Amino acid sequence: MLRLRLPQLSFLTRTRSFHTDFTMTASSGEKLALLRQLMASKGLGVYIVPSEDAHQSEYTSVCDQRRAYISGFTGSAGTAVITSDTAALATDGRYFLQADEQLDKKYWNLLKQGVKGVPTWQEYAIDYAIKHGVDIGVDSRLVSAVEAEDITKKLALKIEEAGVQADEKNASSVKLVGLHDNLVDAVWSKLDTQPCRPGDPAFPLDVKYTGKPFDLKLEELRVKMRESGGSAIIISALDEIAWLLNLRGSDIPYNPVFFGYVIVTPNYTTLYCDSKKITEACEKHLDGLIDLRPYDDVFADFKKLGEAAQHDKLVFVPKNSSWALVECLGGFKNENKTYTQITSPVLKAKAVKNKTEQEGARAAHLKDGAALCEFFCWLEGVYDAGNPDKLDEVDAASKLVEFREKQPNFVGLSFESISSVGPNAAIIHYAPEKPKAAILDPSKVYLSDTGSQFLEGTTDTTRTWHFGSPSDEERTSNTLVLKGHIALAESVFPEGTTGFALDILARQFLWKYGLDYRHGTGHGIGAFLNVHEGPFGIGFRPAYRDFPMEIGNVVSNEPGYYKDGEYGIRIESVLICKEKKTQENFGGKKYLGFETITRVPLCHKLIDVSMLEDSEKKWVNHYHQVVRNEVGPLVEGEVKEWLLKETAPLE
Repeated sequence: MLRLRLPQLSFLTRTRSFHTDFTMTASSGEKLALLRQLMASKGLGVYIVPSEDAHQSEYTSVCDQRRAYISGFTGSAGTAVITSDTAALATDGRYFLQADEQLDKKYWNLLKQGVKGVPTWQEYAIDYAIKHGVDIGVDSRLVSAVEAEDITKKLALKIEEAGVQADEKNASSVKLVGLHDNLVDAVWSKLDTQPCRPGDPAFPLDVKYTGKPFDLKLEELRVKMRESGGSAIIISALDEIAWLLNLRGSDIPYNPVFFGYVIVTPNYTTLYCDSKKITEACEKHLDGLIDLRPYDDVFADFKKLGEAAQHDKLVFVPKNSSWALVECLGGFKNENKTYTQITSPVLKAKAVKNKTEQEGARAAHLKDGAALCEFFCWLEGVYDAGNPDKLDEVDAASKLVEFREKQPNFVGLSFESISSVGPNAAIIHYAPEKPKAAILDPSKVYLSDTGSQFLEGTTDTTRTWHFGSPSDEERTSNTLVLKGHIALAESVFPEGTTGFALDILARQFLWKYGLDYRHGTGHGIGAFLNVHEGPFGIGFRPAYRDFPMEIGNVVSNEPGYYKDGEYGIRIESVLICKEKKTQENFGGKKYLGFETITRVPLCHKLIDVSMLEDSEKKWVNHYHQVVRNEVGPLVEGEVKEWLLKETAPLE
């Protein structure tokens, strides 16, 4: 097999948790005590520690995992709020169980976001600040300008509502303070060893994978700028930079991106990054069309750009940009109106996959499907043999990587593997770690949620399996999830429909039983990029109301159900949004639907066929026939026999 000679990439991670890939010797009490001393020296009574880095990344490099360090909670989503005498960690329903297990309850409170009666972290911080008359601090690089402005407005409104009471005599002067240094970094470097910033080089991605050269992408961006009256735009989201320039990197585990900023004007484009990342191959790829500047110069240069901007030629700042960048232009209270915040045109363009990217997604999922079929066949053999080696969840996930590594153009995993047995499967974003990983048990549900990075594309697949005799309840739960999965996969809807509207299709059958799940139903997926990407999605997030599904969107379909302490069910496949031919086109609109591109069987044992409509059985049988036809030529021997068995028609 031809193996690619790429730089050594740090996201070629197997199953270890990158979230805890640093030493934490200091106790929660020690860390909080020192942090409070630093807060007092800055005149702060509240300090916010977001999960994000300076680029508002969902997943971060180890050196940027400040919230994980200060709190001990290693989930990917959450915000810590530390006051002079309390500490709270806010996270969503995916992580309630994990946070409850990881937080030191002597020092930390858990704010379960979305649960009735529980304040948001913003409310928690504001209420404390007003009650005690103290300022709220945050590293202005780690919070978006939109978020900072929102907190500022809510703070002002709360002060107005509260009035100036006797015990709140200083409330009227409370404010949000943007710091240019990070207090957690100071704690980390004093009490433990904070990891260094990654230094691996970037590398170019050939147009045979991207479908469009980067200079054409830049020209299309400039056209949009001219049409909107813009003089410049800054791009700070790392996946947008990687997509725009057809470059990839390895600064964040599982995410093929590198640290940088890009400023585009009508006449030039500047990339701000560590010069060591730009190899000769990158220079040849960029062909002299991009100016290179040191990473930290972006703030001074952006300030100069803002000062030079005219009232009729605005600087565009994407809404996901940091408060620190907006401060360079005078902050969100800027009276000169020399900039405007917009939804990044790169974010929107990246979400609509061209034909090459769509074909790459299909190819990646086919290869990944072959690897997963090998894995589940192997796992069934382990169970049938009585699990003589006492394999655990980590062992299983590591074995799956071995099967994936045999596939051409495999680069690494696309996220930390979720390999969970029984009660652990009820922890939505569970990541197994030795020595606590559970031993494989044929009497319990096994849930595998994993993904790959191929040069052709990014994959994300969840299958729930049972190698023994599932209970009637488990079969019922799985079948309800499957019915929702099918309903979304088969849906047809007019253009302009959002994922917010489609979400109910996947939940409707669970709702009839009084059941639900605490996560979204679908997220966008990158093209050899981040496994989560916006701006659209399928779920109940208010933001999903603003971005309708478009032809070329690649999105997951992953309803689930989780019974705490017993089992978890999730079925996830990846879809491409396509135009659908309908008998009529009411209002002259196009009608859209989905093509399922994941190529992995569904577990027969967990399907209660009596609960399925004829149309649903037809869908399952057709899907299994496609999997058999396409994956069959890629496997042989006992794996092919397993595939034939698992894709047999439902009776």
